[in-house]
Amino acid sequence: MNDMEFRHGTPLLAGAEGDQVSLAGLDDGAPPLITQIMTVARRRKWFIIGAIVGMLLAGLAVTLLMTPKYTASAMVEIRREGNDFTNIEGAEPQATTSVDQEFYQTQYGLLQSRALAERVATELQLFDNAAFFDEFNAPGTSGWFEDGRPVQSASTREQRIRKAGEVLLDNFDIAPERLSRLVTLEFTGPDAVLSKRIVDSWAANFIRITLERRFEATSYARTFLEQRLAQLRGRIDESERQLVGYAAQQNIINLPTGTAPQTPGATAPERSLVEDDLGTINQALAQATVARMQAESRLHASNGAVDEALNNVAINGLRQQRALANAQYAQMMVQFEPNYPPAVALRTQIQQLDQAIAAEEGRVQQTLRQTYDAAVAREQGLRRMVEQLQGGVLDLRRRSIQYNIYQRDVDTSRQLYDALLQRYKEIGVAGGVGVNNISIVDQAEVPEKPSSPRLLLNMAIALLAGLMVGIGGAFALEQIDQGIADPSDVERELKVPLLGSVPKIEDSDPLETLDDSKSMASEAYLSLMTTLSFATDHGIPRSLAVTSSGPAEGKSITSYALARSVARSRRRILLIDADMRSPSMHHAFGVANGAGLSNFLAGDDDLAKMVHATAYPGLSLMTAGPQPPSAPELLSGERLPQLIERLREQFDQIIFDAPPVMGLADALMLGSAVEGMVFVVEAHRTHRGTASFALSRLRSANAQIVGAVLTKFDTKRAHYGYGYDYGYGYGYGEVAKDQA
Repeated sequence: MNDMEFRHGTPLLAGAEGDQVSLAGLDDGAPPLITQIMTVARRRKWFIIGAIVGMLLAGLAVTLLMTPKYTASAMVEIRREGNDFTNIEGAEPQATTSVDQEFYQTQYGLLQSRALAERVATELQLFDNAAFFDEFNAPGTSGWFEDGRPVQSASTREQRIRKAGEVLLDNFDIAPERLSRLVTLEFTGPDAVLSKRIVDSWAANFIRITLERRFEATSYARTFLEQRLAQLRGRIDESERQLVGYAAQQNIINLPTGTAPQTPGATAPERSLVEDDLGTINQALAQATVARMQAESRLHASNGAVDEALNNVAINGLRQQRALANAQYAQMMVQFEPNYPPAVALRTQIQQLDQAIAAEEGRVQQTLRQTYDAAVAREQGLRRMVEQLQGGVLDLRRRSIQYNIYQRDVDTSRQLYDALLQRYKEIGVAGGVGVNNISIVDQAEVPEKPSSPRLLLNMAIALLAGLMVGIGGAFALEQIDQGIADPSDVERELKVPLLGSVPKIEDSDPLETLDDSKSMASEAYLSLMTTLSFATDHGIPRSLAVTSSGPAEGKSITSYALARSVARSRRRILLIDADMRSPSMHHAFGVANGAGLSNFLAGDDDLAKMVHATAYPGLSLMTAGPQPPSAPELLSGERLPQLIERLREQFDQIIFDAPPVMGLADALMLGSAVEGMVFVVEAHRTHRGTASFALSRLRSANAQIVGAVLTKFDTKRAHYGYGYDYGYGYGYGEVAKDQA
């Protein structure tokens, strides 16, 4: 079984109890974005090609109409080091990455300043040149010139200079070289020679302005520093007098520590005598506290003096004698009674040794107590001295608060004085030297070729714009397109199960294609029949109608092919042409449209003359019969259910080729009489709204819609790419009128 219909959807068919059975699809996900783009580009290629060609022609026209412009360029070097001498009072920090960036951004801003542009315009007399304003199409210059000569007035002169500067700035640009101190100056204009002159003048005036600003800065700095140095000298003298007088008044005597000051120009670190004494006594107190704690630990150790007793030579000797006597006594007790005289003597000796050991341990304990008492007395004495000195230090610190204020004032004034004096010397040297941190690396040259318009660049931009417009427009058209384009649209837009998709057949006679059981179309209808076998608990609905929203969507060929596929499975099937307004099945099978469906519905019961055998085993045909005056009246009577009931006794399946739904009531009446209906949708032709409305009409008539079939499906025109491709198309004789 060919699984092509299941690749983009999961048909849901009615089960035995009315439940829905899911036929798993092979791929429910949307294709990759690049696949969608390529598919849309293939479908809308002529629109995209037209957009590209249009943009290219527009780009070519714009390029040919543009006035040629020439860009002259010069290169200058801007050195950061040239500005170091202006580092007054630390106002300009040492060179860092952020500071360098600040400096260079400032220089770039100065290069593009209005003052510099007006200076160039004044030097080259551009503000008096009427042709200059005309070449750049400068607005607002009317009334400034008479017969090509400027109107001589102070107000118009200032206006011309300002306008000339604006024109220069609009056409001037800078291009800093990355990771270097080089900057390229560029000016673009219709006159190549004038562009060169402007760039050269721009670079020269930038250097002159920088030198002027440097000289003004040093002149101001010298005057400022002279005044500040005089003020600081008087301030230092006054601060030192206050410091010495306060120290004598408060009896503050400090000694130098011998270490260098942390800050140049500051007073060397000092210490007071009281603080020196406090440090010495406090250190001795710490040592006394440690000694007292050690003595206390020895005193309160287990058994009073275990450690000292273990280290005492006399006690250790007595203990050895006692251990020897105990050993002799224990050996004697093995052989003799306790009253044995030598044994009594040994016991007496042991008792004497115990008394001697106890007396010696008592002396050790007394020594530890004396040591502890002495340590406590020393600690307490030192602590009293520390407390006295702490009071003196606190009093000294209270008296030293104002002293320290005077000292800091002296240090600050002296440091500031030294720094300003050093800067004054540096500025005195730098101010008389014509050093500049800006230099010209390359002078401008007269450009030989115009810089704009650039034909290739404009064509590339036009090509890119054409691609964007074409692809964007193609996607917009895809969104506007309301046709059912591919199998995924059937379930998503129509909310019905997809039974299968049938490829577009390009042959002149599709019947020959369907006769070929190996053709893709035959396999598609065979797959459709297999899918329908899951529609009910007994397989394909016994009575089935095939319809569509409008004519020529493929319902007749679907009915024909489905009947052929069922007949191949050795079942008896009757195909009824129920489109009594526009019958076509008699042409497909080559029989006359004599007595048929309309005759039976009108009251004729002779089915034998209405049912025709065909060349295909198991397949019979009932033609539409003569066209009745009112087909809905015939279909709405009781004859249609009677016909289905009688035919079910003779055939396994009955397939009706029903008329379209829109504008007619025939399909609605057929739908309420048959067991199931198949809705045919033509790819790229059936409107989504029309198909949805047709399905809603069928549902309102209680028709059991089994699912939908997508016909004439062309993968090359599908919204997304599919994994198969067909090379067939519709169009066969009289049936072709129903297939377009």
